[in-house]
Amino acid sequence: MNTTTVVVTIAVALAVLAVGMVVVVGSRVNRLRNSGTAVLLRPLPAGPDQGWRHGIVRYDDNTMVFYRLSSLRTGPSEVIARQSIETRGRRRPQGTEVDVIDAMTIVEIGADGADYELAMAPGAITAFQSWVESRPPVRSQRRRSA
Repeated sequence: MNTTTVVVTIAVALAVLAVGMVVVVGSRVNRLRNSGTAVLLRPLPAGPDQGWRHGIVRYDDNTMVFYRLSSLRTGPSEVIARQSIETRGRRRPQGTEVDVIDAMTIVEIGADGADYELAMAPGAITAFQSWVESRPPVRSQRRRSA
């Protein structure tokens, strides 16, 4: 094998790998967008206009699961227990946040000792707040027998 053949073989292999990655990421983004609520999430503390991550949240009986759209991870980026969520306040986007999240409302929450901000559309905020407020009290949940 000469040098040109080796270079072409490596280039073709890298191109196939790149196409494969684009297909995997594209199908993940498409699958997530069709099955959750679009949000932006950032952990606090964060500087102005820093740390926002585009993603999808899904709710179940016990958790809110955040999937970051730009991640190659197959699982969730954040899992937040429903019982631990405490809504602390709402605000409108400020500064350059307006350019990206103008039509959204930002909700600050605390959960399991961590603080976050979620930016969501008004209807999604209503659904989120309703989901949080309708959680059963801790004392009414069944206890597991030993």
